[in-house]
Amino acid sequence: MSTYTPHTASEIREMLDVVGVKNLESLYQGLEGIFARDMNLPAGKSQQEVARYFEKLAAANNVFGSIFLGAGAYQHYIPPVVKSILSRSEFITAYTPYQAEMSQGILQAIFEFQSMIAELTGMQVSNASLYDGSTALADGILMLSEKKKNKVLLSEGINPRSLEVVRTYLAPLGFEIELIALENGKTSLADLEKKLSDDVFAVGLAQPNFYGVIEDAATIGEAAKAAGVGYIMQVEPFACALLKTPFECGADVAVGEGQPLGMPLSFGGPYLGFIGAREKLTRRMQGRIVGKTHDSEGRDAYVLTLQAREQHIRREKAGSSICSNQALCALTATVYMASAGKEGMKEVARQSLSKAHYLAAQMTAIDGFELKYSSEFFNEFVVVSSAPADLIRNKCTEKNILPGLKLSDHEMLWCATEVNSKEDIDQLISVLKEVRP
Repeated sequence: MSTYTPHTASEIREMLDVVGVKNLESLYQGLEGIFARDMNLPAGKSQQEVARYFEKLAAANNVFGSIFLGAGAYQHYIPPVVKSILSRSEFITAYTPYQAEMSQGILQAIFEFQSMIAELTGMQVSNASLYDGSTALADGILMLSEKKKNKVLLSEGINPRSLEVVRTYLAPLGFEIELIALENGKTSLADLEKKLSDDVFAVGLAQPNFYGVIEDAATIGEAAKAAGVGYIMQVEPFACALLKTPFECGADVAVGEGQPLGMPLSFGGPYLGFIGAREKLTRRMQGRIVGKTHDSEGRDAYVLTLQAREQHIRREKAGSSICSNQALCALTATVYMASAGKEGMKEVARQSLSKAHYLAAQMTAIDGFELKYSSEFFNEFVVVSSAPADLIRNKCTEKNILPGLKLSDHEMLWCATEVNSKEDIDQLISVLKEVRP
C-alpha cells in the first residue's frame, strides 16, 4: 500500500501510533467487503523508469505535417508571447479561482476577457467564461427560457456534439428540442416559420454552421423577433471578426468555443466556452461577472458583481451547476486577443477564408470531387467524392497529412486556417489526384 505514497515507513508507523491502530488495514475495520484484496497490480517503478516508459509511449504518436481537420476544434498559430506571459508567476492560477475576490489581478484579467468577448460578439455583457462551447450553448438557451413554454428550435447545422450536450442538459428539465432543416446547407427560413408555435421560446443556429456554410443569420433573427421568441447564435470567434456580429444579427445571446483563441488542440482540452448577451439578460447570465469601480482613494478596483453559482447563492436559485469559469484558459484567450489586436484577428480570419477557398477550388478541379453546397462558406466546406472517404483518409495519412472529417462513405468536411501554407495545400491536392475509386 505504501509503494505509491510519499510517506516513509517510519512516518506511517508514527501516524498509526497516534491513531492507536497496528496497521493501515485496521483503519478500515468493518469495511473489508468493499475492498478488492487481489488487484493484480504490477510492481512499483522508479521515477526514471516511469519517465522512460512514457517517453517511449509518446514516441508512438503520429505528429502530422499538415492538418485539414476542423469540425469544432482548429489549428491556429499561437504566438510565443502567449506562452511567455502565461508562464510568468503572477499569472499562474488554478483553472477555477473559487475566491477570485482575493486577487485584484485575477479579477482584472477576467474583466479584460469579458470586455474583449463583448467587443468581439457585439453583445452588451459577457461573463467570466464557461467550460466549453457546447455547455455554453445549453446555458445560453436556459437564459432565454420562459414559463409555460418548453420548446426550442435549433438548426440542424449546429455541431452534432453540441446538440447532444443540449439534449442531455435540457431534456431532464422538461424542454423539447426540435430541429430546423437545412436548405443548400443553410437553416431553412420556410421550415423555421412552419415550426414556430406558441410553445417555442427560442431559436438557435451556428455561424458559420458545422458544415462551414455562412448562415443568413440576420434573416433568421428577424423571423425570431417577429415571432416574439429569443434568438441565440453559436459563433466561431474569428468569423465574428469578418461577418456581422451576433448583436447586429439580432441575437439575444451569443455563445461559442474559445479554443481557437490561443489554445492548442491538446487531444480535446481543456478548452473554453464564452457567452455574451444583451443587457436585459444580465441577471440571467450563468456564472460570474466582474465589474470595475473605484476605491476610496479613486484607484481602479475590480469586484464580483454577479455570482449565479450554487457556491454563492441558494442551490435552487443557481443558474447552472457547471458554469465554473475556465480562468487560465480565459487568460490565454485574453493574451492572444490582446497580442493579435483587431487587425490581427481580421487577418487570421481573412487568411483562413482565402486558403479554404483556394483548397476548395483546387480540390473540385479534380475529376470526381465536387462541393455539396453552393452556399458561401468560411474556413470549412463539404466535398462529395467518387472515391470512398476511407480510401482518401488512408492515402493522406500515409503522406503524413491529417485529412478532413468523414461524414459518410463519400462525403468529407475539410478545413483550412492561416497555418496551412500553399505548399501544404498543393501537397494534399497531389495526393488526392492519385486517389482512384
